[in-house]
Amino acid sequence: MERLQKILAAAGFGSRRRCEDMIREGRVTVNGKPARLGDSCDPEQDRILVDGVPANRRALGRRVYVLLNKPKGYVSTVRDEAGRPTVMDLVASIKERIYPVGRLDRDTEGLLLLTNDGELAYGLTHPRHLVEKVYVATVEGSPSEAVLAELSAGILLEDGLTAPARARLNADGRVRLAIREGRKHQVRRMLAAVGHPVLELRRVRVGPLELGDLPLGSFRHLMPREVKALQKAAARGIRG
Repeated sequence: MERLQKILAAAGFGSRRRCEDMIREGRVTVNGKPARLGDSCDPEQDRILVDGVPANRRALGRRVYVLLNKPKGYVSTVRDEAGRPTVMDLVASIKERIYPVGRLDRDTEGLLLLTNDGELAYGLTHPRHLVEKVYVATVEGSPSEAVLAELSAGILLEDGLTAPARARLNADGRVRLAIREGRKHQVRRMLAAVGHPVLELRRVRVGPLELGDLPLGSFRHLMPREVKALQKAAARGIRG
C-alpha cells in the first residue's frame, strides 16, 4: 500500500503537491469512489482514475525526460486560462503526457525540464530547494565586487533573507547567479534589491544538467547518464 499522491506522481500526473491538489478538487477516484487526501492504495490492484484516466502502474508507459530551451512569451504550465502560449506548445510532437518541472516566468528564457517521472520532479522541486539552479542575467549598470558579495551572502527581500548564493560577473558583463531556493521571481528581485534590475534573464543549469548550445525554442531528450545524474541530485534534495 502506498499514499495515493505518491502513486499519482509516479504515474506522471504532476508533483506530489499538485497531485494532492487534484485529490482535494475531487478529480481522483479509487475503485469508483471519490478519493480523500491521506488515502493509501495498492497501485497494482486498485482502480485509480484521474479525470477518468487510469493511473495504475501498468498503464504508465515509458518514462520521458526532455530538456527545453524556453523562449520568452511562453508560460511554464500545461494549460493557461488566459489563453497564452504555454511550453507544451513547443513539445507538442511528444506523444506521452509530460509536464514542466518547476517554472520559468514568461519573460525568462532557458533550461526547463519536462517529464512524466513524478518522483524525479518531486525531488528536484522539494521544499528544501537543495538542487542548485544557475541563471545568467543582463542587468542595468555594472555590479561591483561589493554588490556581488552582498548577493552571495543573502539579500533581505519582503519574504525574508535569501539563502547564501554564488554570484560573479562574466567577461561579457553579465551576472551569473547560482541559487538553491525557489522563491517567485527570486533572481529578478535579488538583483533589483541591489540596484541592478534585470533586462534579460536565462537559466543555464539545473543541478548537473546544462543547457549547452541547444537552440532557443528547441528541445531534446536527455541521455541516460543525464537522467541518472538528475536522480542523484534529486535524492540528495529529498534527504536534505
